[in-house]
Amino acid sequence: MEVKPNKSPFTWVWIAATAMFCALFTFALIPGVSAQGAAESNNAPAYTQAQVRNYTNIMQQVFDYILRSYVEEVDPKVLFEGAMNGMFSALEDPYSSFLTESDMKDMGDTTEGRFGGVGLNITKAVTARPDGKPMWVEVVSPIEDTPGWRAGISPGDFITEINGIATETISMDEVLGMLRGTPGESVRLVIRRGERMEFPLTITRAIIEIPTVKHAMIGDIGYLRLITFTPFSAQRTNQAILEFQESGYKSLILDLRNNYGGRLDAAIEVANFFLEGGLVVRIRSRIRTENRDFNANRNILVPADIPVIVLINRGSASASEIVAGALKDRGRAYLVGENTFGKGSVQQVIPFSGIGFKITTARYFTPSDANIDKVGIPPDREISFPEVTEEDAERLNELINANRIPAFAAQNPQATSAQIDTFARTLERDYKLNLPLLRRLIRNELNRTTLAPVYDLEYDIQLQEAINILRSGTYNNLMQESRTLRALQDEEEQNSLVLAS
Repeated sequence: MEVKPNKSPFTWVWIAATAMFCALFTFALIPGVSAQGAAESNNAPAYTQAQVRNYTNIMQQVFDYILRSYVEEVDPKVLFEGAMNGMFSALEDPYSSFLTESDMKDMGDTTEGRFGGVGLNITKAVTARPDGKPMWVEVVSPIEDTPGWRAGISPGDFITEINGIATETISMDEVLGMLRGTPGESVRLVIRRGERMEFPLTITRAIIEIPTVKHAMIGDIGYLRLITFTPFSAQRTNQAILEFQESGYKSLILDLRNNYGGRLDAAIEVANFFLEGGLVVRIRSRIRTENRDFNANRNILVPADIPVIVLINRGSASASEIVAGALKDRGRAYLVGENTFGKGSVQQVIPFSGIGFKITTARYFTPSDANIDKVGIPPDREISFPEVTEEDAERLNELINANRIPAFAAQNPQATSAQIDTFARTLERDYKLNLPLLRRLIRNELNRTTLAPVYDLEYDIQLQEAINILRSGTYNNLMQESRTLRALQDEEEQNSLVLAS
């Protein structure tokens, strides 16, 4: 895939991973609109059926009046879609939205693991942000080996403009419509990173093949990176674990960093490989028929005596949090990295008459009965990449706009460690930036211009820590000290009460 110039080399995290062109969601596809009434709700509605009929009659009358009386002729489809978008916008839920015919087609593409676009998983606030920033589009994570990933877009970046239009002024549907399009055509973006860095990017759309699993052996450790949860995730994970078994693996690292989530059924199937029966996740809705407990079967693939470490970060969301939460609460894995994104809700995609909608219908709870929505899952051992100061940000902005790292990568696509070190020291002298950070930026850029390695032991400090734990003989002791998510949340709540008193 060709990438236009103006690529940014900077990334906050060692390696980008997967995502989709939609807000984060754990979802299920169902055949049509549900006819469940208020009688199935666990709580009595705060409205009467007479009120509902009154509102729907008023909407019909307003719809008819506009069609008859507006100064210009109006397409009823435009009014209908506007009304639908308005209803879902009123929910103030970034994961619930009206889906046009085009959206439904795109949704089908993404759930099948293939779609067209630039390869970014994004989200957009629907109400004022608590940090005071405009309601820009935020990048959760780029899909690896796609135009967005190769252009250097990182988790946490904001897209402030698309083709000259400010993203704070348009809806998520409009954003998706602008980012997706004909392969080979370009999209012009303005990226804001941190408080001081802002730069333009031109990205060429391509057909996005969503990868799901990458794996390799690190000595006697099986390394399995789950990039996203698609219909193929369980099958590919199964194949990887069988290869580990053939190679005589002694332990396993499951890397869920920057895994935005995906299909709920795929997450449960993957958790099955590590758990011998018992609860994986509990779904709770105010509709009784949608309350479900999902349990693991007894066809365990990774024996209980195989130590497992799960790598997580702020790009780990939704279905990946279900897997991480289940393995932690069940005492099956030790978590290393950073706090996860915190999306503990479930969406259903409901089609009808060629269109449809995506709506939050339930929240999920881990085996210890913890909901991690807007909170996330904390690691058992926190390992973070160095923070960038405001002064560093200004220098990085200067370095990015100078385009020196992409130019070096283009001229030296097979650069050795010695060449990287020499160039990094030159940049250190010119920009007064941290040498390890510069080395990592150069390595990341080289990875973007070639097929990225499955792992990078030289620069990935979180992976290094996971390996150190497995090889130090401390894993079992650490697992005994690990606590469930519910216990951690209860402790935090008690601490908050003490401080409040």
